Amino acid sequence: MKVLYFAWLRQRVGVAEETVEVPRDIATVGALLTWLRQRSDAHAAALSDLSVVRVAVNQEYARDDDPVANDDEVALFPPVTGG
Repeated sequence: MKVLYFAWLRQRVGVAEETVEVPRDIATVGALLTWLRQRSDAHAAALSDLSVVRVAVNQEYARDDDPVANDDEVALFPPVTGG
């Protein structure tokens, strides 16, 4: 799975993107985010407040209960603000 990080999430995780092999029991966006938080302290810090993280799977907005698979592209980004 290709995971893309945008804006301050990229800065906190320390990479713009990474390719990960997700365990088979990870089948939803919510489970993926929980699993990603366990990858490193930087991931845990970046994803500590999931209420401010938006997720897109294959360029479509996704919710916690939407499915994910290892061949998906998942993008994580904060909400867009004006200014």
